[in-house]
Amino acid sequence: MRRTSSGIPEFDERIGGGYLPGRVLLITGDTGTGKTTFSIHFLHQACVEGKKCVLVATEELPEDILELSEMMGIGLTKYYESGQLAIEKAFQSRSEKVQTSKFGFTPEGLEIDLPSLSEYVPDGTGAVVVDNIGVFTLRLSLQDFRDQFDALTFLLSTKAGCTSMFIMDDTALKTNNNLAEYSVSSCLRLMVDENPYTGNIERYIKIPKMRRTYISLNPIRFEITLSGIKLL
Repeated sequence: MRRTSSGIPEFDERIGGGYLPGRVLLITGDTGTGKTTFSIHFLHQACVEGKKCVLVATEELPEDILELSEMMGIGLTKYYESGQLAIEKAFQSRSEKVQTSKFGFTPEGLEIDLPSLSEYVPDGTGAVVVDNIGVFTLRLSLQDFRDQFDALTFLLSTKAGCTSMFIMDDTALKTNNNLAEYSVSSCLRLMVDENPYTGNIERYIKIPKMRRTYISLNPIRFEITLSGIKLL
């Protein structure tokens, strides 16, 4: 089966050639573990392959994401300017709605309407990243979250050729009792921890789930360099 490249050749070798095509991958982790950097690699590779891509940015401005990609030498700017990569400004939209509310930063002011994520993904899209999908889930009951998350996963998986990456912070994942991991085809957990042999603080990837793929349960060490992610 042909795979969808992660944009990190060394990582593709560890997971049977890449991510499962046409399925949803979930990346979780705490702040600073490299989640957005993984998504930039994925989007850049998809753009290089000529795919139409969508990034739903819920926590950062588009210019910040584009600048980060250029700093690592896997620039997304030219694909954004050409229209091949669409960046939905969900973070900016949420912030503007709160700022214009007469209630300000009160509980009432934060009750803003959240969009349907499926509306961001037109037909013909080849790659989708939602970074961070956790912001859409924090006010949902467990049942509502599971129903909506399952429906979104099914919808995106049935779009021909569309491979999706959901990024979810650890706080949202734990709030929803890790239910998101059950609905997706693959999960990556990124973490920062102390190496018991050296005492150094290092970054790790754990792969608890990747269907139709032989994977090792041992964590993979990696670092974020000026040229992106490098496996150790």
